Amino acid sequence: MAHGTPNRSLVYLAGISGAHSMKYLTDVLTQQGLPPADAARFATHFQPLTLARGEYFVRQGHIHDTMGFVAEGIFQYYHLLSSGDELTTYVTSDGGFIVSLTSFLRGAPAIENIRALTPATVGVVTRATFDALRGEIPTLNAFYLGMLEYQIVCIDQSRNALLTQTAEERYRHLLRDEPHLLQRVPLQYLASVLGITPRHLSRIRKQIV
Repeated sequence: MAHGTPNRSLVYLAGISGAHSMKYLTDVLTQQGLPPADAARFATHFQPLTLARGEYFVRQGHIHDTMGFVAEGIFQYYHLLSSGDELTTYVTSDGGFIVSLTSFLRGAPAIENIRALTPATVGVVTRATFDALRGEIPTLNAFYLGMLEYQIVCIDQSRNALLTQTAEERYRHLLRDEPHLLQRVPLQYLASVLGITPRHLSRIRKQIV
């Protein structure tokens, strides 16, 4: 669910916490394949944004042309159904990237909401800035392709898990791959991501423990 980056709670972002903040974001970008010098240059273009718990980074039905880097906090992707219920599809935390691909890529209204589940600090870059930098920093093109490929694989794996795995198997994978989310994300959101009810998830947790 979260991007493959270090799990640590830091308010580390250029313009917020000085040299150390720049290093954290640069390190994350380097881990995603950017050369250090290019990562450092790219990082300077992220603008700081703070959100309170419950505030939205993206609202369903609105156009959002920004991509965010989560320096600190947890974000929930969810669809608001016609019944009024929320369907959580994805959760990400510190070191991850948040974006509505539909809006960012096509300039179309977002098909999901992205909401802060905790107080959060995010670095934001616009599509226009990103596109301009791709012309100036050629390695950003490979980074961009890698990010899109990662999102596609995540979607494919999630869909396959829902179709072929039991609820217990999906929970065990979450427990193995991202145990920190179990401590920080409310039960109802994790249950929705796993495609089960909170009551069912509680039973599974008791059985495994």
